[in-house]
Order: sequence, then structure tokens, then C-alpha cells
Amino acid sequence: MNRRTVIRGLLAAGAFGASSRLWIGCTPTSNIATNPNPTPSSKPLEIGFIYVGPKDDYGYNQSHAEGKATVDKLSGVKIVEEASVPETTAAEETMTNMIKQDGATVLFPTSYGYFNPHSLKIAREFPEVQLFHPNQPYKDEYPKNVGFYFSDLVEPAYLAGIVAALTSKTGKLGFIIPKPIPVVLREANSFALGAQSVKPNIVVQAIVTGDWSLPVKEAEAANSLLDQGADVLTGRVDNMKVIITTAEKRGAFSSGYHINQASLAPKGYLTGVEWNWGKIYSTYVEMVKAGKTLMNGGIPHVVAGGLKEDFCKLSPFGASVSAETKKAVEAAKAKLLDGSLAIFKGELKDNKGNVVIPSGKTYSLQDPQLQKMDWLVEGILGDAGTK
Repeated sequence: MNRRTVIRGLLAAGAFGASSRLWIGCTPTSNIATNPNPTPSSKPLEIGFIYVGPKDDYGYNQSHAEGKATVDKLSGVKIVEEASVPETTAAEETMTNMIKQDGATVLFPTSYGYFNPHSLKIAREFPEVQLFHPNQPYKDEYPKNVGFYFSDLVEPAYLAGIVAALTSKTGKLGFIIPKPIPVVLREANSFALGAQSVKPNIVVQAIVTGDWSLPVKEAEAANSLLDQGADVLTGRVDNMKVIITTAEKRGAFSSGYHINQASLAPKGYLTGVEWNWGKIYSTYVEMVKAGKTLMNGGIPHVVAGGLKEDFCKLSPFGASVSAETKKAVEAAKAKLLDGSLAIFKGELKDNKGNVVIPSGKTYSLQDPQLQKMDWLVEGILGDAGTK
């Protein structure tokens, strides 16, 4: 029986009542009640993972499932998971069931749309349970048992843009955007800026589909971009399979997202932008097992990292990537790692001609200004769709 069906019956019966850059605590320490000597628990740690799509989607959800597999290997841990949970009250039902039926004390609701209002409601109802959310900005008013983690893909997206630009013969790239929210726009802009760093006049055509997984619209968008002359396609949708295979069938190149998708396009796959959730999840779990929590101050409320912290990576290069391109990427990567290359620096204009970063200003990856990005950079044809 589906766990959400079980929980509906229980609810009806009235069963439930009302650092280094690796660890960045954005919450002032004065706002956290600290316990300097947390006591590890001898009981197995029950953890729940929730995915908005299937675990084998060749994309976002599979990346989280692969990260969860890293936690499976740790001792003293029991995992419960559920896939294809909509961003509705169904998520609340799943989380409640994991807590009450399975005994979960740590939850990873992995989709952006679970957070508000669903995870916030569960956090307030179960203050002893810790919820960790990806890619959400922290606010002081949020419950203290909610934490946030950022595996920032801006850097590998920049490098993938270099690969795409140096491979393209037409000077046109295609980027398919699911939802024009800040985290997606940051990565689309970074991809374009990487491309422009080696070919200043290259064009990136963007199409917004409107949701994380719309295979029919994604196929239409991919074909439209190819018809307009783009010869390298990428995107930020949950499942890149349609986009990559469409490019492959039509003799174009592709750059992946979320996981290594080279098997989908043996001829045209260039590289890809990958998460490394396993590093984040295993670190969280070891801290919780040691008795540390968000509530006692042992775990910071914001965890963030990029290439340097091994929170993300670039997929291996495909057969079509030249030696010169590989060399250019490695040079840019070295500068990102040593801090000598800043991706978002002024003067920078959006694609409507407005100055969005003034001359002399540089934003680090976790700067609050980037967390509310609602624009597409100059050189991207398309509308951010946020205004």
C-alpha cells in the first residue's frame, strides 16, 4: 500500500496532533542555543529521503538517489525513501508518515517546491525532527530545526559553457530552463558567461518550459533550438534524457546536467554538470550520529560548497572534445579553485541592457544578491519570466 494512502487513514482517525567555505553558518551564533558536549545516540539513525520524480530519471532525482546510496554504506543508519511525491500536501503526508510510522528523525525533502509551505509546516509540527533542504535561502524566521545546503553548480556550469562554445560550429547554443527561479538563472547565466569568456559573440537561446519535468515540451524546445541553428543543447530540467537524445538523433552536441549522461549520446555528449550529494549527505549523517543537531548549534544552518569542496564536478569529456578545449577548461578550473577567477563581476548587463552588476563589484557564489537573481545575462536570447 502506498505510504500516502496509509497516512490519510491515520490522519482521518485523528492519530496525529497538531568555517572554511565547506561549512558556512549564515545564522548568527547568538541566535542558536549551543550544547558544547552533544551525546551520540546508540539507536540507529532513521533518515527519510523524498524525491519529486523517479529515482532512475537520468537526472535530478537520480542524482539524489545516488547520494543516498552513499549514506546506505554508513553503519548505524536506516533509510526510508519515496519517489514521485508531488509538490503538494502529498509531501506533508509522506513526511508525517516517515516520522510517525518509520521513526525518522532526519528528513531530506529534495525538491525545491517541497519547502514552502510543506516542509515548514512539518518542521513546526515536529520540532524534534531535523529537515535539510537544498538550494533555499535562509531566513531568521524559519524554524530552528530546518537547515539548508547548497551544492553550487555555478562553477561547473561555467566550465561547461567553455566546452560548448569551443565545440560549436554555428556560434549558437541552446539552454532549456524549467522554472526561472534564482538557482536556475544563476547556472544558465554562468553557462553563458563561460561561453562568452572564450567566444565573446556567441549566442545562447533560452526557452522556458514552465516545470521541472515536461518531456513533450522539452522535445519541442530542443527541436526548436536546433531548427534555429543551435548545435549544442543543455538545460536544467529534472530529466535531461529527451534533450540529449534529441540532439544526438539530429547530429548535434549536448552537455548534461545532474549526473553523467554520456551513455545517452555516445557521439555528441561533451561533458556535464554534476552534483555530489553523497559528500553532503554523509557529512550530515556523521554529525547527527555524533549527537550534533541544528537545534543545539552543532550543525550550521547553512552548508555551502562548490568545486573546491567536492560538492559538485564536471562530467568526463566526451570523444568530440578537443585537446585544446580540455586545456582551456583545466586552466579556467585552476583559476576558479585558487580564487583568481570570479564569474559574476561588473560591469555586467542583463539581456535588456540594464547594468545588473556595477563596475568594480564582484559577487561571491553565496552573495545574497545572487540568491535573488531574476535576470538573464547579455548574450542570452529569451525572457527570465520572473517579472
